Amino acid sequence: MSFQFDHIVHFVHQPLEAMKLLQKKGLHVVEGGRHDNLGTYNALSYFDLSYIELIGVFDQQLIDLPDKEKYSLKESIRRNHHTNGLRRIALRSSNLEVEAERFRQLGLEVYGPSPLSRRRPDGCLLTWKLLFVGKTDETLDLPFFIEWQECDKDRRQDLIHRSIIATHPRGNLSLSAVGYAVQDVEKTVNTWANYLDLKTDEPFYDKKLNARGRKLKLEGGDLVFYSPIGKGIVSDILDRRGETPFSVTFSGSEQEEDLQILGATYRFTK
Repeated sequence: MSFQFDHIVHFVHQPLEAMKLLQKKGLHVVEGGRHDNLGTYNALSYFDLSYIELIGVFDQQLIDLPDKEKYSLKESIRRNHHTNGLRRIALRSSNLEVEAERFRQLGLEVYGPSPLSRRRPDGCLLTWKLLFVGKTDETLDLPFFIEWQECDKDRRQDLIHRSIIATHPRGNLSLSAVGYAVQDVEKTVNTWANYLDLKTDEPFYDKKLNARGRKLKLEGGDLVFYSPIGKGIVSDILDRRGETPFSVTFSGSEQEEDLQILGATYRFTK
């Protein structure tokens, strides 16, 4: 089994306005399209095949419809009361049927794989499959999983051809990590490492966050979990929002800084 980081969902009220804001901060961002069956639309910022999805709602009635499947992205958006911020990550797989059976054997509830689509602004229809998994006693949403119709090589060539993957004005950026605020870093890391079959790094201390951290190594963007030692950014996030992703880190920036953007921290490093 092998997963790659695919994308992080950043919920925003106005994706096209968020696109303009990120462009002003030196990121290459393009308009995505509409998920006609979900009532959502998006803008996208790619870092090779890893990307940020700025997603918002164009049809409130559709997003509020009860789901046939638990642990969906719609459920995460509704549970967070449509507030701006990072919501879920998606991991990429080439065989979701095999992954689904493995998750069942690990005791998770499994929904899918289900076919989905999105119409691009040029009218072309993109298709993929999604898989959602979870357990009722998990306080942190697990990733959801995607299988694209095209292989990675063909997708990359197409995205470059259409200038969706392109150089960022801010530098030759890579998406290096997504940061999570969690109550018990050891428990969460061990649980996710087991579910996702990922290797862990040694624990570390982040002085800026006043938190213990541990990393899961993942192609396309590592997952870093933080538990607070005392008062600070991580403890504040847990108090306000519960366990959640809160930051995206990029390497290769010409300038190092942390930006607070629509409920999320964008960390730029050299």
